[in-house]
Amino acid sequence: MERPYLELSAWQLAIATSLILINGAISALLGLGLGRRLLVAAVRTVVQLLLVGLVLEWVFRFSRWYVVLGLLAVMTVVAGLAAIQRVGFRYPGMWLSSVVSVWASSWLMGAAAVFAIVPVEPWYAPQYAIPLLGMILGNALSGISLGLDRLGEELIGRRPQVEAMLALGATRWEAARQPIRQAVRTGMIPIINAMMVVGIVSLPGMMTGQLLAGVAPIEAVKYQIVILFLIASGTALGTVGVVLLSYRRLFNSDHQFLHQLMKESR
Repeated sequence: MERPYLELSAWQLAIATSLILINGAISALLGLGLGRRLLVAAVRTVVQLLLVGLVLEWVFRFSRWYVVLGLLAVMTVVAGLAAIQRVGFRYPGMWLSSVVSVWASSWLMGAAAVFAIVPVEPWYAPQYAIPLLGMILGNALSGISLGLDRLGEELIGRRPQVEAMLALGATRWEAARQPIRQAVRTGMIPIINAMMVVGIVSLPGMMTGQLLAGVAPIEAVKYQIVILFLIASGTALGTVGVVLLSYRRLFNSDHQFLHQLMKESR
């Protein structure tokens, strides 16, 4: 049975937009002081998504490899920089570490998707390349941000222990191993939790979108399985990458903890 796609009108969008008033009412009743932030967030959501929609319409029509790669590069750099915004400390080279980790992990998984798992012709087909990499980037960003933040907390909180181990002859890896493990674990927890309840507690965005577009449920499930495993792998690689790059910058080859490089950002 063919499932028709229902196009949304401006009136229907307006009704959905008005639902944000519920959030505003809760903020006002409880005195949360979030009214202005909710308004700004709502306006940014609408403006940003409309702009993205216009850009994607042009990219989809033009469909040139250099245009697609250019857009993906911009998305990647923005993701790498955005990941740092939520981290509670800074060190020299942190921005580069984040961008490199996001780029390497997400593009590796994106390449696996369009060249091997979902081989499309041409490989840069924007209908596939942009949404797939976008979902991988968004989750890798969160993992990197959480991992970096936890690494900073662990190193600052365990500084006496770390420096004592180094003073007693431990290598920099031995001294930093536990903070590194905790940081990587923290970065991976959200995607693992999401995978544990997918399909039972929630239907993920990609699967929901395909169902609304009329795709057969089992086909939507197949795509969702693919993207979840791509996301999980990209998040793991990105988190490990940024944590190890940070470790290399915060511990020198003489096995010294360069704690003076770490500056709190909040």
